[in-house]
Amino acid sequence: MFYKLIYEGKSKRIYVKNADELLMEFKDEVTAGDGAIKASASGKGYLCAVVSAHLFKVVEDAGVKTHLIEYDGSRTLTVKKLKMVPIEVIVRNFSYGSLLKRMPLYRELEPLVPPLVEFHYKDDSLHDPLILSEDILRAGVLSVRDLSRVTELSILVNHALSRYFKSVGLKLVDIKLEFGYDQTGDLVLADEISGDTLRALDEQGRHLDKEVFRKTKNIDVLLKAYRDLALRLGLNVEAGSTA
Repeated sequence: MFYKLIYEGKSKRIYVKNADELLMEFKDEVTAGDGAIKASASGKGYLCAVVSAHLFKVVEDAGVKTHLIEYDGSRTLTVKKLKMVPIEVIVRNFSYGSLLKRMPLYRELEPLVPPLVEFHYKDDSLHDPLILSEDILRAGVLSVRDLSRVTELSILVNHALSRYFKSVGLKLVDIKLEFGYDQTGDLVLADEISGDTLRALDEQGRHLDKEVFRKTKNIDVLLKAYRDLALRLGLNVEAGSTA
């Protein structure tokens, strides 16, 4: 069946399934440096899809609504059509990455208690700049109530996933979240939850996320990290679909 493509980004394609539902297809592509470095990684799309579907269910079990409707077992999720909020929320449990460049007084992987919640304006051409909550309110992106709700939901998601990762011996360093409004006006967790949007360390301090590609530019290392992440989450991906 033919579905209309309405969006294609660095890692996903979005198609219209019907008036209320979209198809989110994960691509076998990986980028780094705001898209400056690109490569093809056969099987990456499937690994991101299966992990996202699983972690969305973990979040839903914790009481947070998500846009996931169903997962077909390949690299495509059926999701609710939402009015997206043009903000990325980053929740940091440990100091790492751009935070160390912005605030060098932090030590690498220093615990952040409580977790640090950041807001970034979603615009690739501007490199998703860090913004203040005052910016969000003054520009009318969110109301005071909805900004508070986004913050609350982000903390809930982070808590649920941090606890879950800890139960399988992993450390959730940080995570990027996106939200949208559903047809009832509720704020819903959207986008994906995968090695593309979070950082996770195993007991040896190995990254099971896209950080390995940023550092090595090696596709095989990336795919092994993503496969290891899925396996640590109890997912059977060895015979999984890459179609």
